[in-house]
Amino acid sequence: MVSIGIIGAPNKGKSTLFSSLTLNEVAIANYPFTTIKPNKGIAYLSKRCVESDFNTRCNARDNLCIDGTRLIPINIIDTAGLVKGAHQGRGMGNQFLNDISGAEGFIIVADLSGKTDQNGNPCDSCNPVDDVEFIIEEIVKWLSSILKRNMPSISRIEDGPSALQQILSSFKLRKEQIEEAIEQNSLSSRYIRWSNDEIEQFSRYVISRYKSFIVAANKDDLNYNKEYLKELESRYPTVHCSADIELALRRADQKGIISYRPWESRFRILKETDSIALKDALSRIEDYLVRNNGTHVQELINRLVFDIMKYIVVYPVENENSLSDSNGNILLDAILLKEGSTAEDLAYIIHSDLAKNMLYAIDARSKMRIPKEYILKDNDIIKIVSKRSY
Repeated sequence: MVSIGIIGAPNKGKSTLFSSLTLNEVAIANYPFTTIKPNKGIAYLSKRCVESDFNTRCNARDNLCIDGTRLIPINIIDTAGLVKGAHQGRGMGNQFLNDISGAEGFIIVADLSGKTDQNGNPCDSCNPVDDVEFIIEEIVKWLSSILKRNMPSISRIEDGPSALQQILSSFKLRKEQIEEAIEQNSLSSRYIRWSNDEIEQFSRYVISRYKSFIVAANKDDLNYNKEYLKELESRYPTVHCSADIELALRRADQKGIISYRPWESRFRILKETDSIALKDALSRIEDYLVRNNGTHVQELINRLVFDIMKYIVVYPVENENSLSDSNGNILLDAILLKEGSTAEDLAYIIHSDLAKNMLYAIDARSKMRIPKEYILKDNDIIKIVSKRSY
């Protein structure tokens, strides 16, 4: 399952964003280091289900389908706030950084309202761009510190990329990616003895090239300087949002007070109330949704995974005519795969024996036979034909 890390300085709204995405109950407070240990949960990407293309109803299994919208699970990790000097152990330091090492992508949470500084303390007009810059810099320095610490052992191995891959195994870097980073930065690859500057050069390239991220310009329900948002959007992939309002909506939906779907920009009141405070709160939220066309929290993870990380959705079936498995379940699974993945890659995800004995595949839309090397497209519906059944 795809894993996304929520990162940022303290008191930017990370835990609120985590809760709004997962509905996990976590500590949320208006002071630094509310989160000590990483919170982990499941969030759902939203995407139009292909069932509508065939005028049928799917039987979603590990994911959900609501009125034609497919919800696909991903892992979300919320970690302790990162402060300057974390790579040297300041604040939660290396514990934080180790928590996110295996994440494939990151949401960097910035305070668009400019009301908190880089340590999470109150501030009148702090630029959220600074929130993002120092987070990226700390991650680069953290990776650099790992390499510096292990350089004596790395330098004893002739195959430098293999030595680096072993050291950075938790960082999920492939050997070919390491080799590309070395080549692009004109660095030595045998018996590596890089200088501190070369180590940082390599680390900066790896972070920018192989770790996907998006900026959550959070707290857009508060007054904010529009120039801050323009600057963020000009420098980083950015979505402005309100985790606070999204969480309020999801909790109200969970309690049956309203009907709310995160991929929509409106809600419907289910229970009338005599509470003036609740009526006022719902009225303010409704005004916000109309002005902003939603909270954009769902857009945040959709854009990161589909547009930036370049994942597609593919539906494996056993019967290309009924679009079902052997038990008659229609479009049971929706699987996330990287752009460029092949039909054989899909077979390996289903079962290694299926892939090892794969003969070819069938495109369920065209009913045509396709080779193992076929490059999958978004919303493909594929039957794997193998000497071994599912």
